[in-house]
Amino acid sequence: MQSGYSGRMRTLHLRNVPDDVMDRLERMARAASTSVTAVAIRELDAATRRVDNAALLASLPDLNIPTETIVEQVESERR
Repeated sequence: MQSGYSGRMRTLHLRNVPDDVMDRLERMARAASTSVTAVAIRELDAATRRVDNAALLASLPDLNIPTETIVEQVESERR
């Protein structure tokens, strides 16, 4: 797995992983021709990136555009 990380890497040991979770990780790893570890790191990376979403959204300016206006615009562009 090519990592986008540089510098220090830490180790995480997981215990008591449910069988169904391991089965899914193994299927994902086979489908990607990679290791379960690589898949687990990829999935943990994606999940942990979402932790800051609420703060990011809260920092955006309020443009005072009603939701209905946005929905109408999107629907008109789909026609």
